Amino acid sequence: MSRLQIEFRRLFVATEAASTDAAIDMSDLVDSQGRVRALVLELARPADWQQLADVWKGVQTELDLPAPAIAVNGTDGMQLWFSVEAPLDVARAHAFLDGLRLRYLAAVKPDRVSLMAGADSAWAASIGLSSSASAPLETNGCWPAFVAPDLAPIFSETPWLDLPPGEEGQTRLLASVKSIKPELFDAALARLRAWAAAEAPAAVAIGADPRDGGSSAACHPDAKRFLLSVMNDEAAPLALRVEAAKALLPHGKLH
Repeated sequence: MSRLQIEFRRLFVATEAASTDAAIDMSDLVDSQGRVRALVLELARPADWQQLADVWKGVQTELDLPAPAIAVNGTDGMQLWFSVEAPLDVARAHAFLDGLRLRYLAAVKPDRVSLMAGADSAWAASIGLSSSASAPLETNGCWPAFVAPDLAPIFSETPWLDLPPGEEGQTRLLASVKSIKPELFDAALARLRAWAAAEAPAAVAIGADPRDGGSSAACHPDAKRFLLSVMNDEAAPLALRVEAAKALLPHGKLH
């Protein structure tokens, strides 16, 4: 097993087979219970690093999380790869990624942002697997790869490498990435949900149609989806679930 495979397994593989010498397969990103360790947020068309950098910096300064890995997808986007120490169910993984999007990329058109976890991350995983599993993914001479933070800005207009990524360099980049511990993830998710709940009334007001009396049915669909995930998540604090429910009801009041 190469050093790159070892690092990729350490960070992103969720199956019990992670400790074997078997080649990495995309199915290894999801364990037998459907849980994942690789959470990928992508910004594309164009791959504006300045906007994605707000997420990369924000998770460190506001959420006290380790820096995620940065990648170019080889075509039209850049990605942040988050590793969690303990496998998560896909719903919580998506809630985290959606919380990041609402917090840091709310002004970006939704069709430019992709949130990938579980089966959704299979395509994204090919970036890491292209080197770690010796299964190159190359399109017209453009290669996906993990990239260093100080070099990320130069890939905004050309999110790819012109040559295959070197295994030593890719290994060094992944070796510097730390997995998010469960208690840190829980705290970050709670904070993201609190921010979303605090912004919900404003979202409803902005999205409301005066003709329907400001009903939350007119709420921006992205904020509404996130609030629904908070309200239905039994692991979320009760106070946050109640606030989410209030924001989803007409006029933000329980009757």
